[in-house]
Amino acid sequence: MDSIIVTGGKELSGEIPIAGAKNACLALMPATLLSEEPLTLTNAPRLSDIKTMTELLASLGAEASALADGQVLAMSSHNIDNHVADYEIVRKMRASNLVLGPMLARLGQAVVSLPGGCAIGARPMDLHIQGLTALGAEIELKDGYLHAKAPKGLKGAVYEMGFASVGATENIVMAATLAKGTTVLKNAAREPEIVDLVSCLKKMGAHIDGEGTSTITIEGVDRLHGATHPVVTDRIELGTYMLAPVIAGGEVECIGGRLDLVEAFVEKLDAAGVSVEETARGLKVSRKNGRLSAVDVTTAPFPGFPTDLQAQMMAMLCTADGTSVLEEKIFENRFMHAPELMRMGANIDVQGGKAIVTGVEQLKGAPVMATDLRASVSLILAGLAAKGDTQVNRVYHLDRGYEHLVRKLSGVGAQVERVPGS
Repeated sequence: MDSIIVTGGKELSGEIPIAGAKNACLALMPATLLSEEPLTLTNAPRLSDIKTMTELLASLGAEASALADGQVLAMSSHNIDNHVADYEIVRKMRASNLVLGPMLARLGQAVVSLPGGCAIGARPMDLHIQGLTALGAEIELKDGYLHAKAPKGLKGAVYEMGFASVGATENIVMAATLAKGTTVLKNAAREPEIVDLVSCLKKMGAHIDGEGTSTITIEGVDRLHGATHPVVTDRIELGTYMLAPVIAGGEVECIGGRLDLVEAFVEKLDAAGVSVEETARGLKVSRKNGRLSAVDVTTAPFPGFPTDLQAQMMAMLCTADGTSVLEEKIFENRFMHAPELMRMGANIDVQGGKAIVTGVEQLKGAPVMATDLRASVSLILAGLAAKGDTQVNRVYHLDRGYEHLVRKLSGVGAQVERVPGS
């Protein structure tokens, strides 16, 4: 299994291009199932999760091919001949469940395995099931598969989610585009990935209002047509690379970065002593002066502080002046990176859903183990400022969410190397 070795102490300078959003692309790809006409996505990230979704769509009978070195995805679902999303593919990635709503809407039936993905909490399918049931679906869990059918077709309804789930919002919105009548989805997720999905669906002929707010209204149509759509900038990759010069020192411009995607995150950076400057091409980031200050962070659905940047923020706060409290409100079991950071000399006390981080003067390189996607990159960020070498093992998680990470960090002066496992 590959490892990444980081040699700390190198200041960073230059620019890093930010890819299209993984989580947006993984929702946009199943939208092809809603139409017989082609859907083309540009600015697609080149990641293993995208390959997994491509494999899943192909197993259902869709055609999907990567063009322009993988940054363009050309898809067509004119001949869907299978409605079963098999466990062997779905287990690799939680976003696989996003084929459920589109298949149910277009085919009237779907059998989808319960999903896999990072081990950061249960993340149950309840809200997906309840929302689709409100639209008239009949769903039964049997032998690890969701067996869904809508023998009379889906019908518009008013449904309020108990929690603003991104995945459930995406599944329900896609299903409702072809339902009869009007669907009103209350307590909907507001993330930029939702707005991006709705933008694409509108280009395909969907009638939707309210995206980006907690109430989304969908007027069902008889059919959707093809479209071409650019994937929105990945705000999590953006936030991750914004932290690199903050932790290592120096100044980096994140090309394609947008302030509106990371406002809550930038507020905390500002409080900690970080300068974020909008430029014509993106966002330029550096420390304001001297040692960073401790800040408290509580994760929340958008527009709050993203749970997917919590691990990276913890890495930054390990050497800040003072004590920070990070509270995880989205997923349980999402502090698995804390013990690994402690191996590098960090002072962290995990108490249930809170991590109390008291900054130290210097982290020290050590062999550490990646436990999930965001934990992996947090350890690499910590290694940028650590004394000596940090070896991050089990980095296959990284390939799911960061394209060309070693190349991008090396390009701004970091000493980072990926080595094959023995």
